[in-house]
Amino acid sequence: MFKNHNLLSRITANPLILIGKPTIRGMRISVEQILRSLASGISEQELLEEYPELEKEDFLAVFAYVTELVKEERVFPVRLSA
Repeated sequence: MFKNHNLLSRITANPLILIGKPTIRGMRISVEQILRSLASGISEQELLEEYPELEKEDFLAVFAYVTELVKEERVFPVRLSA
C-alpha cells in the first residue's frame, strides 16, 4: 500500500490547471488524456516520446488512481416494475 501512496502522490488536482481535473504531477496532462490515448491504441512508449516530461511511473500512478476509483465503486440492483 505504501508504494501506491507514493504513486498516487503523482496525481494532482488544482482548480487552476485543467479546471481541477486530475493531472500528472501538476502538468497539463490529465489522467483522462492518458487513459483515452492508451484505450485508442497509443502505446506508453509513444506517449513518452510525444511528452518527454512524462515518466514510466506516471503511467503506474494513473493505473493506481483508477484502481482506487473502481475499488470505491458500488453497484446496487434496481428492480424495474412492469
